[in-house]
Amino acid sequence: MYEKEKQSLIDCALELKRCRLITLCGGNVCVRLADGNIAVTPSGLDYEVMTADDICIVDSMGKRVEGHRRPTSDLDAILFIFQKMPGVNATIHTHQPCATALGLIADVFPACLVSQIDALQGDVPVAPFTPSSDKGMGELTVQYANGSNAVILRSHGVMAFGSSLQIALYAAVYLEEAAQTYLTALATGRQVQPLSPEMVKAELGEPDSWANYLQT
Repeated sequence: MYEKEKQSLIDCALELKRCRLITLCGGNVCVRLADGNIAVTPSGLDYEVMTADDICIVDSMGKRVEGHRRPTSDLDAILFIFQKMPGVNATIHTHQPCATALGLIADVFPACLVSQIDALQGDVPVAPFTPSSDKGMGELTVQYANGSNAVILRSHGVMAFGSSLQIALYAAVYLEEAAQTYLTALATGRQVQPLSPEMVKAELGEPDSWANYLQT
């Protein structure tokens, strides 16, 4: 069952790897399915060798429904996000370098680029450190999200999310691109001017404009 959905997780993970947001078996990809079950990548398996049979299907409480692998060690955090954020149907956790680096020096990534606003809805918050494989990752994501499609986890990585896997993927990728540009600008030693709330609002336009822009 769920063959199409399982393959979509693998395709997403490989795209994240191609974009250098993950390496080897780091991070995870997760989707809430139409029947309420959850498809999630397994723990400790290189994405290059992963097949649909390796994808884990669990229920909303984390009980195994299908699959023989251990699900990601971040499952408790992901389940918490799905429970508390009903509009979220996909999560992506990465250790992407530029956004993670930004989280070491800032408490928030201010909105300063249009791609950042479109894919992430504006400022990207930085949450305090919490150990990996801990439910606290999910708790902090929910606490700090504040309308963004991603939260930077200090000294750890990124949790990106959205109403679909495509939106979560774009959030993660465009966050990394924006963070790289921002860090490059900071390296000049000059002040980076964020966009005003009015500018952010103008860029966002109609609600869900980014989601409407994407084609499936």
